[in-house]
Parts: sequence; C-alpha cells; structure tokens
Amino acid sequence: MSLIDDLKAIQPEMTEWRRDIHKHPETAFEEVRTADKVAELLEGFGMEVHRGLAKTGVVGSLKAGTGNRAIGLRADMDALDLTELNTFDHASVNDGKMHACGHDGHTAMLLGAACHLSRNPDFDGTVHFIFQPAEENLAGGRVMVQEGLFERFPVEAVYGMHNWPGMEIGTFAVREGPMMASADFFELTLTGRGGHGAYPHMSRDPVLAAAHIITAWQSIVARNVDPMKAAVISATEIKSGFTGNVIPETAYIQGTTRTFDPKVQDLVEERMRAIATSMAEGFGMTAEFDYQRRYCPTINSAEETGHAIAAATAVVGADRVNTNVTPHMGAEDFGWMLQARPGCYIFTGNGTGGQGGCEVHNPNYDFNDNALPVGAAYWVQLVQMQLPQKAA
Repeated sequence: MSLIDDLKAIQPEMTEWRRDIHKHPETAFEEVRTADKVAELLEGFGMEVHRGLAKTGVVGSLKAGTGNRAIGLRADMDALDLTELNTFDHASVNDGKMHACGHDGHTAMLLGAACHLSRNPDFDGTVHFIFQPAEENLAGGRVMVQEGLFERFPVEAVYGMHNWPGMEIGTFAVREGPMMASADFFELTLTGRGGHGAYPHMSRDPVLAAAHIITAWQSIVARNVDPMKAAVISATEIKSGFTGNVIPETAYIQGTTRTFDPKVQDLVEERMRAIATSMAEGFGMTAEFDYQRRYCPTINSAEETGHAIAAATAVVGADRVNTNVTPHMGAEDFGWMLQARPGCYIFTGNGTGGQGGCEVHNPNYDFNDNALPVGAAYWVQLVQMQLPQKAA
C-alpha cells in the first residue's frame, strides 16, 4: 500500500478537522479557537504541546528513537478578512472572515501527518510541528522567530507547504533559490499649501507632486534595477482633496513593492525615498515617507530543496514534481523562518477545475479535501527520509 493510500484511512478525520476550522475562521493573532483545537488534537496524539509564541502559536513535539537530530514542519492557521460567498455546510459562520487561502487545509494536512507519525513513529529524532498564526498581512512567522522559536525548538532545517489552485491533485512544484517575493509596504504624505483651484500659482499643489512622484518611481525598475532581476512598485491608493474647486493641503499615497533579492530590496527603498523627498522639495513642499519590510523573500536553500524534491518524488513520482517552478511575486512570511534556518517551501496541487481551481483570496475559494492525504504523505515521507531509523 502506498503512503497516500495509507493516509486515506484518516482522510475522513482530516476532512472533519479542516471543515470545522474553515467554518470558524479567525484572523491574525486571534486564532484562539483554532489554536485550542490544534493543541487538543496534538495532546490526543500523545505529544508534548507548547503554546504562547506569537500569542496564538502552537508547537507540538514528537520524539522517536535515540537520535538528537530535529526538523521543523510548519503550517499557517489564520484566515482572511473576507466575506465568504460559498453556501456549503462548512461555510464561514464568522461574518467578514473566511479561509480563502487554504490555511485550514495546511493545518489539517500537518495534523494528519502528526497523527500518523504518532501512531507509526518510524523515524529517529525529533519533529517539531509548528502551527503559526497571522501569516496574512502581519507576518506571524517573523514574530515567532523573534520570540525565540528556534532557540526553544532547535532544528537543523524547517519546511513549509502551500496549496496551489490550477495544479493537479497529486503534484508538487518547487525550486532552489527564490520561491516567493518580498512584500514591503510604503506610505507617503505630501504637505503643500492649499488654495483656490482657480489660482494655482498661489498654492503648492500636492496632487501634482504626487502624480510626478508615482511616475518617477517607475524609473527605478526601468533604469536602476538590473534588467536580469525583478522588481515591482505599485502605488495602490491615493487620497487627497474634498471638492472640485479647492487645491488640497495634503496628498497621501500608499502601496507595495516586491523583489526576490535583498540587495534589490535595499535599492528600491533607497531610491523611492530619495525621489519622494527631493521631488517634494522641488515642488516646494515636505514629504513624510514610511517604508515597512513586512515580508522578506522566501529563498529555498539548495540541500533542503533536494530533500523536499526527494520526498515529493517518493510520494507521487518524478514526473509529477516540477523542480523548476517559476518564482511568484506573491509573498509568504515563511521567508523569515528560512532566514533563521535552512529549509524549503513547496507547492502542492489543489486541483485544476471547479472549486479546486478557484484562485486563493477569492470569496468562492475552498481547499480541496482530496489534497489532504497527498500533503500529509509528503510530510510523513520527509520525516522518514530526513530522520531515518538506525539499522538494527
């Protein structure tokens, strides 16, 4: 019997856990019910359970054999601030909150692996099952690391996984190096001098300055970033003014930038700040520029990517593992864990048609329960291969 078939025996349990979590979504650092459920299940599997990192984080530790090696496996638990449009029985009962990215499925897959390994401890060493809060927007992974995750739970490597709509069930995709981009967020406030729209020469127009600055920022990608590298600068919100015949006093711009290279990340921030402040001065006004590095690039280390590929291949076969997937400009706070420890982040298919192919962050999305035994099998295989039992 294959590992996937073996784990299909507990697929009904994983499905029940997943749908219960989906029905009761909780957003960043508020995953109290979800954390309680995860901790209760882990304790039921006979694990040592630790709570409190990043407020609602949960870590379950399972040791087998006499080895002193350890690895970490991570799943995210949080939902999004989004109103669900699905009408099935497990649709969200929490208004304005929804599991629209599949973190309910990520949690259920890791719980399934924990359940299987607790019943079949055919490995030698320690596995730390890391259930992380606040992946969306607030970078709970960074908070866990800052609060001492790897000092309290030392590991030689850490691994993460995300479902991917549009990929067939029973497939994986991964690559060495940059897997997902950074996500930085900026805010710019320009303060000029308001006045009558009929007499612009008596004012200092921040709207005009804002338009020039937004356009000039695009020159950073076109003329400052190495053409062989990638960067995105998106001004996504502009606020200014109250009526049609008044030049306002202030203008506000915010948005996001994305890169795969920390050096490019430095360059983008430096040039954006310089352009904003110098152009504001040229227009006779002041600029307040705030730049927050919320998500670093997710960069897979070479050796651990090889381990992930080997585990995925053992589960589904080499022809169903894409080992050179195109990097994505979306961001993932697992990158902070990869800055602290070597590791690998991998995609697993959520399906190609119907609801399984619905994009994430969509009010009609739902995690595909047929992916549960596949993801759990990958986790189990990874543990067995990275922490092999000693020969008798």
